[in-house]
Amino acid sequence: MTRLATFIATGGYVGYIPIAPGTFGSAVGLAAYAAVRWSDNAVVEGAVLLITLLIGIWAADVVEKDLGKDPGAVVIDEVLGMLVTLSFLDVGVTGAILGFFLFRILDVIKPYPAGRLEHLHGGPGIMLDDVMAGVYANLLLRGAIALFPGTVA
Repeated sequence: MTRLATFIATGGYVGYIPIAPGTFGSAVGLAAYAAVRWSDNAVVEGAVLLITLLIGIWAADVVEKDLGKDPGAVVIDEVLGMLVTLSFLDVGVTGAILGFFLFRILDVIKPYPAGRLEHLHGGPGIMLDDVMAGVYANLLLRGAIALFPGTVA
């Protein structure tokens, strides 16, 4: 089970890339978003979000016990953060790239309550701060779409 948890938590071992593993994990999230949007089904999108959250909490918890508190190799949180950032939005390349940068910035600065969520123990602490950063990025992206229709979407 530890191998499976490691594979999931590291985004298919992308988390072991020595430079900016979180950024590469976010790129995996972009690819996952493209696959989910291809289905063009809100139920599928919601199910993927929920399943990624639950499996991510489990996998991150298992790996954290082996590697220590919030190890950098765990990037499933960034994958989910990107999925949340772009969830239920039909954006093109420009919108996806804007969402990527918004999420990465918010994931680094961790505005309240994201920073507090990070202090939860185990998998929830690893996952939920990125979910919150993704929610903020999603709201900002929605604002950009409203302000600049046709440019971002």
